[in-house]
Amino acid sequence: MNLLAFADAKVLLAHRLRVVARFTDFHRRVDVFSGSDDVDALRRIYVINLDRKPNRWRRQRRELHRFRDRRGERLSGLTRRFSAIDARYLNGDIDESILVPSFSLAEQLAVDPHPRLVIDDATRAHQIAMTPQEVAVALSHIEVWKLVAHGDVSSALILEDDVVFVRSFAKKLKAAWVELTDASGGDLRFDLLYLAYRELRPTARRNFVRRKPIPRTEPGLWEASGYVLSRAGARRLLDRLPAHGPIDLWLNLQFDSLLVYSAAERIIEQRLDEPSTNSYSVLPALAKVGLLTQEKPLVHAAAKLPEPVIALGPHGSGLTALATALAMLGYTCFSDANSLPRREQDALDNNRLRSFNAYVNIGSVAGLHFAALAATYPSALFISTAPDTQFGAIPVHRHLHLEPHHRDKWAALSHFLSIEYPSLPYPGDIDLGQRTTVEMPETSTTVNQSHVLRADVSPWILRQADDVLRGFRTLDDTRVKSAHTTVDWTSDSALPLDDWRLRDDTFPSNLALFSARNYEQSSGSPAVLRLRREQTAVREYTSGAIASQQEFLYGTFGADLRSSNVSGLITGLFLHRNAPRQEIDIEFLGKDTTKMLVNVYYNPGPIGARMEYGYRGTPVLVDLGFDAAADFHRYEIDWYPDIIRWRVDGVVLHERRQWSPTPIPDRPLELNLNLWYSRSEALAGRLDASQLPAAVEFRSVTVHTPANR
Repeated sequence: MNLLAFADAKVLLAHRLRVVARFTDFHRRVDVFSGSDDVDALRRIYVINLDRKPNRWRRQRRELHRFRDRRGERLSGLTRRFSAIDARYLNGDIDESILVPSFSLAEQLAVDPHPRLVIDDATRAHQIAMTPQEVAVALSHIEVWKLVAHGDVSSALILEDDVVFVRSFAKKLKAAWVELTDASGGDLRFDLLYLAYRELRPTARRNFVRRKPIPRTEPGLWEASGYVLSRAGARRLLDRLPAHGPIDLWLNLQFDSLLVYSAAERIIEQRLDEPSTNSYSVLPALAKVGLLTQEKPLVHAAAKLPEPVIALGPHGSGLTALATALAMLGYTCFSDANSLPRREQDALDNNRLRSFNAYVNIGSVAGLHFAALAATYPSALFISTAPDTQFGAIPVHRHLHLEPHHRDKWAALSHFLSIEYPSLPYPGDIDLGQRTTVEMPETSTTVNQSHVLRADVSPWILRQADDVLRGFRTLDDTRVKSAHTTVDWTSDSALPLDDWRLRDDTFPSNLALFSARNYEQSSGSPAVLRLRREQTAVREYTSGAIASQQEFLYGTFGADLRSSNVSGLITGLFLHRNAPRQEIDIEFLGKDTTKMLVNVYYNPGPIGARMEYGYRGTPVLVDLGFDAAADFHRYEIDWYPDIIRWRVDGVVLHERRQWSPTPIPDRPLELNLNLWYSRSEALAGRLDASQLPAAVEFRSVTVHTPANR
């Protein structure tokens, strides 16, 4: 696991200093290794490397080339590259006699214990599905174990392709090796020797004075990026298959049946300056159970992208999917329209400041002369989804034919743009065609007085200064076709659990844990969600929340409710999904319930893509003209492909159109109603515990999807 995204500045600085300091170590002869038949030597190195990452392989070879074995030969000569299994090509049919692609929260806690959680029936039952990247990494390691088990050497060093050898590597490895081998016969007294690891149990024994390796009989080591595996150890691991869960976690669970050691200290280190394209299945699970208590904003960290990108082709050739793909890479992409907004077209024509840097399937752009655009923009790139497109005199390196039948569109696109191959699946959106767009007048989209709060920074949020569009409408979008009532519940009847579930989880910025005990309903009375002070393993407060059992795509979503007015608490009525994160909010801040906070989060990508950048969204405070905690009112979200309206008692108080300032969420969302305690006093105010328990009351929840406009 590469922890770049989670390392703080001090950790990163210390790591970088160690990386630089390794060049001051002139002891480059590693007596443990030998390319000859020395029986007491380590004679093979395997580097797990993806075919699409040749730069990593070249860099890893350079790292190994710095060192020589006991006979003076370069370690790179002992090295074999293993072509790693690529998550992009996993078809979902995993041989479960080799790997079961899930694990339990209890297994995670057995390796990485948390003082607030115990291993019990609930954590054993909490199953976590591995990500495709975790599956591919695990299968790659298992295949290398097979090479060791059936190979001609007694042991091998197994490396992932993003590691470095720390200062004094040669001396420290020799100290461990001497303790664990018989110099006369070469017999190995270990199955598995960790050289790269992160200690999870601070009480683990160490012996820095004599540099003796540490026996490991209990779980507590993270990372499997650098380790020595004996032939006997490889056979034992293969005998214990199937593995289940990430490979570094599963290895820990085998310690009681293997001879496992770690070097006295870490002598191989995974690079923290290597951008990780992996995603980790355990993080959302830990957030839900309350073990992650910090919500860290993620910033879209794309390399500087060549721009503008202009793409065209016939309908049905994958243009909408291409627009989504470019957005996932970090482009601010305008797509599927008969024309650009007037000022954007003028800016593109005359090389002025533009709001967008990618244009896909735009009628008014397709009619331009590409040669003229190429001359105006020396870095502009052109993509066609039709094989017969003529690009004229534009150099071949500046245009790409990306036809619908192309086997690996990410490979072609990332090579063309000179960027890292994405770890996420390529989108499969159905082409929308060139929709007729109508620019909206540059007037306020809020009826009452409003205040724009600080927003996230991402390629999918136009800066306020760039929000020259004020949004636009589409006249011929076919994604909303008919009216259909899905849910219509009032508190006169019991909450139908076929339609709703009572949540029992939380999220990092919520200081309360949701519990079904905090939902109350009496005959003839409104339903109630309560927040109270109640000690749990992970939180000091509990609260109530309901969520729809199904997800919806467009429609009208509403509730009759009376919010809480306790400072520090937030009442929420909102639509939400993760992977990719998209959200449409109504929230009431307990410190001032005369205002309604409306918010939109937008991240692009197909369902399952972990695009969740930022945690502020694009919030706006709207004056209500009354106190939402004083009485019941009807609050509704109208959500369509090109517009969102927020209604109160039937009156539209606020609306957003496409790209004002974000695209409109376009993936299925679930409806939620909750009461939660915000970690941010700046947002919600300081909690007055004397006012607890607090309550939100609601008399109805309705969903009409999709709805006529």
